[in-house]
Amino acid sequence: MPGEVSFDTSPDRYRHWRLETDGDVATLTLDVDERGGIVDGYELKMNSYDLGVDIELYDAVQRLRFEHPEVRAVVVTGGRERMFCAGANIQMLAQASHSWKANFCKFTNETRNGIEDATVHSGQTYLAALNGTAAGGGYEIALACETILLVDDNSSAVALPEVPLLGVLPGTGGLTRLTDKRGVRRDLADVFATRPEGVRGKTAVAWGLVDEVVPRATFGTVVQQRARAAAARSSRSAGDHRGVRLTPLRRETTADRIGYDHVIADLDRAAGVVTITVYGPTDAPADMAAVHALGADFWLLAVTRQLDDLVLRLRTNEPALGTWLIRTSGDPVKVVSCESIVLEHRDEDWLANEIAHYLKRTLKRLDVTSRSLIALIEPGSCFAGGLMDLALACDRQYMRDDDTTTVTLTEANFGPYPMGNDLSRLESRFYGEPSRVAALPRSRPIGGREAVESGLVTAAPDEFDWDDEVRLAVEERAALSPDALTGMEANHRFVGPETMETKIFGRLTAWQNWIFTRPNASGPEGSLLRYGTGQRAQFDRKRV
Repeated sequence: MPGEVSFDTSPDRYRHWRLETDGDVATLTLDVDERGGIVDGYELKMNSYDLGVDIELYDAVQRLRFEHPEVRAVVVTGGRERMFCAGANIQMLAQASHSWKANFCKFTNETRNGIEDATVHSGQTYLAALNGTAAGGGYEIALACETILLVDDNSSAVALPEVPLLGVLPGTGGLTRLTDKRGVRRDLADVFATRPEGVRGKTAVAWGLVDEVVPRATFGTVVQQRARAAAARSSRSAGDHRGVRLTPLRRETTADRIGYDHVIADLDRAAGVVTITVYGPTDAPADMAAVHALGADFWLLAVTRQLDDLVLRLRTNEPALGTWLIRTSGDPVKVVSCESIVLEHRDEDWLANEIAHYLKRTLKRLDVTSRSLIALIEPGSCFAGGLMDLALACDRQYMRDDDTTTVTLTEANFGPYPMGNDLSRLESRFYGEPSRVAALPRSRPIGGREAVESGLVTAAPDEFDWDDEVRLAVEERAALSPDALTGMEANHRFVGPETMETKIFGRLTAWQNWIFTRPNASGPEGSLLRYGTGQRAQFDRKRV
């Protein structure tokens, strides 16, 4: 796998997707460049995809939300004859390391969730127009859409063939979305997921696998009709505002530092530690008109983009840096001022809404990151509002007990940025104790002793013990098994109700990670290596 993966791209650089807009309807067409794999060693045949294809899809979904406020419906279709998408490229998976496969599945899951989030919260309804067969991850792209139309031509089918053909699970939420989202009956889901040829035509509609089948002769016309109808139902309103261009990130990278305008990561590979410092704003705009004028340079949008990019880069390129220390620096009053403008106008201003949901998704990306996260709250910190949620996303919070170090809770911490379990991080922290959440102080500085007594931080050492306490915590973490820590953290972070999202990232991802390491899938005689060779996989028949 490559030593350095970049998540930078734009529509003029896409090799695999075409993004077109026509009034309030956009079309995303998947037409994969077979020779455009993100690494060497395989060809992306049959419109199959790898990480590079999905990086472009993630970028397109983001740009539609920010750069095209006029768009209210998005059609996702294929650019190949009788083939929508064959799913993740098998040769890519066969040659990939375990960590690469796991991170690839995690990123694709987050991108599919982003599509659903856009449908629910941005008024951009996604429709899958399956112009041919959609297999595996190709069908999982369709499952992320609100509506699925399949061409009815006696050959095109939908399928999840991973279990019978590859000895693994559909890696992008397919099993969960079948039952929890589309309401497919358990026994039919069982038949479908073990039938490699899939299901087509009216049977696919009857089983709930697609919403409609349309003859090829009228397919394009019907798809446009359904898209226009979805756009007419949308609540999205751009008003007189134009979109905000997501300009290229300004980033400087050295051997031991990744630096942006508002976020800096210092890498200590010897210790296995990354220190991430998020800098607060120098000023706050007066109103949403000023926010629109600033565009991508508005602090809350800029810092969210930079933090999002950093998390993706560290997760993919620095798997051995297992402990992330999260710091902030700045004026908490200015942080609250910037954020308040957005939260106060999110119901009537599309850009305010998008910024709030983008920060929500970025914090969620931290929640499912398999790294130990420790917040360090020190003099000069600005852990307030959404940045306080950044601290609450961590596994531990250490706060220096002195006269100047404070944290601030605002309305932002009580609902706007829910976790995957649909609870705020405070509700998750104090699960089952709603009165304790209600009693937390809001909109004023909270010192170390009070923060400990309120349960907002793990510990509050004084200035004499601070360095030793932090050092011991970091050294202790580095001495533990990374595998055990990943499992422990994932269990602790999500409490309470299970949702489709927690099932995908908790239950399904955990099982897939285990299956990826088993010889039945990844061994020399396993399904992934023997697929396409004409040889049958040799399975260890013992159930575990």
